[in-house]
Amino acid sequence: MTRSAILRNALSGLAILTVSGPALAAPRPEAPVTRNDTAYTPALRCARQSLAPRPRIAVGRISDLTGKVDFETGAKISQGASLFAITALARAGFPVVERLDSSVSEIELNYARQKLLSDTPERAGTSGDNYRRILAGQIAGSRYYLVGGVTELNENILSSGLNAQLGIGSGDGARLAGSDRSYVLNVGLDLRLVDTQSQEVIDTVSLQKQVIGKSRDLGLLVGGQSANGQVSGGVSSMEPVQAAVRALVERAVLELTARFYDEAARKTCLPVAEADRTWSAPEPAGP
Repeated sequence: MTRSAILRNALSGLAILTVSGPALAAPRPEAPVTRNDTAYTPALRCARQSLAPRPRIAVGRISDLTGKVDFETGAKISQGASLFAITALARAGFPVVERLDSSVSEIELNYARQKLLSDTPERAGTSGDNYRRILAGQIAGSRYYLVGGVTELNENILSSGLNAQLGIGSGDGARLAGSDRSYVLNVGLDLRLVDTQSQEVIDTVSLQKQVIGKSRDLGLLVGGQSANGQVSGGVSSMEPVQAAVRALVERAVLELTARFYDEAARKTCLPVAEADRTWSAPEPAGP
C-alpha cells in the first residue's frame, strides 16, 4: 500500500470517529433515581401530621464557613445547605417564603411597575388596563427565618490500620498480603432560628456528625523460575460528606421547629435511633 493510500485511509477513519462521536454509557437499571432521604426524613414527614398551626418561615444563607478547599475539585463542603433547609421545612409541612433567590420576583415587579406585565398577554393592545397591578401587602411575610453555617470539617480525627504478609515456601513461592484501614472525620453545623420582626434569636443548635471510611486490600504473588503472577483486589467505602451535611441540616430543622409541633408529634416523631434521647421543646411562641 502506498504512503498516500495509508494517509487517505487514516483520514477517512478519523472523519468517521469525529462524526460518530464517543459512545455513551448505557443507563444501568440497577442504579435508578431515588428520593434523597436521610435518617431524619421520616421524622420530618411524621411531624407534618401535627395539627398545630405553623408559621411562615424563610431561609437565609447557611454558608460553608469551614474554609476547606481542594485546588482541583473546589470546596469540600456542599454549598447548598440553604436548599437542604428549605427541603426539610417543606417535608415538615411548614409554609416557606422565598428569600434566598428573589431575582425572578424582582424582575416581574419591575415589569409590573412599568405596566408591561400581564396575566393575559394575548389581549395586549386591546385593553388599556390589561396589566398586573401591584397591591399593598401582596407579598407574604415570614414570622421566623433560619440562618447559620457549616462551621467544622475536621479530617482524619481518628485512623487505624493493619498490614500483614504471609510467605509460603522458601525462596520462590507464594506470598499473601493484606491490609485493613479505617478513618473518621466529622462535620459541624451551627443553625439559629430568628424572629423576623424583632430580630431576636429564638433558639440555636450546634450539631456534629462523624463520617467513617473503610478500605480493605488483598494481594497474592506467586513466583518461580519459569513463571510468576500477581493478583490483587480491594474495596473501600465512605459515607458522602454532602449527605452528612443534609442529615445535619434535617436534624437541626427538626429540633429548632419542635416548638411548633403538638405534644403527640414531639413524642413520636423522632427516629427510632434517637428514641432514648431526651428531646424537650419549649413552649410554643406567639403566632
